[in-house]
Amino acid sequence: MLEFPLYLLLLFFVVAFIYGSVGHGGASGYIAILTLTGFFSPQMVSVVLILNILVSSIAMYNYGSRGHFEWTLFWPFAITSIPAAFLGGYITVEASLFFIIVGIVLLLMSATILIRTVKKIKIEQEKPVYIPAALIAGLGIGFLSGLIGVGGGIFLTPFMLFLGWGKLKKIAAVSALFILVNSISGIMGHAFSTAILWSTALYFTIPVVVGGYIGSRTGVKSVKPFFIQYLLAIVLLIAGIKMLAQYLF
Repeated sequence: MLEFPLYLLLLFFVVAFIYGSVGHGGASGYIAILTLTGFFSPQMVSVVLILNILVSSIAMYNYGSRGHFEWTLFWPFAITSIPAAFLGGYITVEASLFFIIVGIVLLLMSATILIRTVKKIKIEQEKPVYIPAALIAGLGIGFLSGLIGVGGGIFLTPFMLFLGWGKLKKIAAVSALFILVNSISGIMGHAFSTAILWSTALYFTIPVVVGGYIGSRTGVKSVKPFFIQYLLAIVLLIAGIKMLAQYLF
C-alpha cells in the first residue's frame, strides 16, 4: 500500500461530510484532494469508487428512511447508467488522456456547483420526469462516471434541479442510490482491467464512513450552507486547473 500522510484522513472526513449532506458519495472531492496533494493516479479510481459506495450507502439509508426516496425519479436514469458505468469502468485510456479528461470534468463540476449556488435554486412545483431525456442523460452520466471513477451524482443533482424534477431532499435520496449503483457497476468494470486497491481503500474507510454518516444526518434535517458549496467549487476548480496545466502545458 502507498504511504499517505495523516492529514488526508481529515480532508477525506470533511469531503465525506460535505457530500454526504446532499446525498453524494464524495468521489469528485476525493479526486480533487488527491490531485492537489499529488497522490492521484488512474489506479486510485478503484479506491475512490469503494469510498463512494460506503458514503452513498449511508446517505441512501438516512434519506430513504425518512421517506424522501422516490422510485419514479430514479429508474429512468439508472436503467441506462448502470451498464454505461460498467463499460466506462472497463475501458482503460492512456494516462495523459485520462488526466486531461478528469481535469475537464473537475472544471465542469466546479461550474455546476457555482451556478447552482449562485442561483440558489428552490423548486416550488415539481415537474414530471421526461423519460427520453432521463434515459439519454443516464447513459452519458453513467459512462463518464465509470471512466473517471465518480458516481455521477455531481451531474445528476444539478441536472434534476435545473429541470425542476424534484425537491432537494428527494433528489438527494435519488442521487445517493444512483451513485451507489453506478459506483458498484463502475468498480466491477475496473476489476476486469485493473487491480483493486482494497488495502488503500481500507485506510480511508473510518474517516469517510464517520463523515458521511454525520453529513447525511445533518443534511436530512437542514440544507447545506451555501458557503460550503462555494468552498467545494473552489477546490474542484483549483484541482482541475492543476491537472490540465500539468498535462497540457
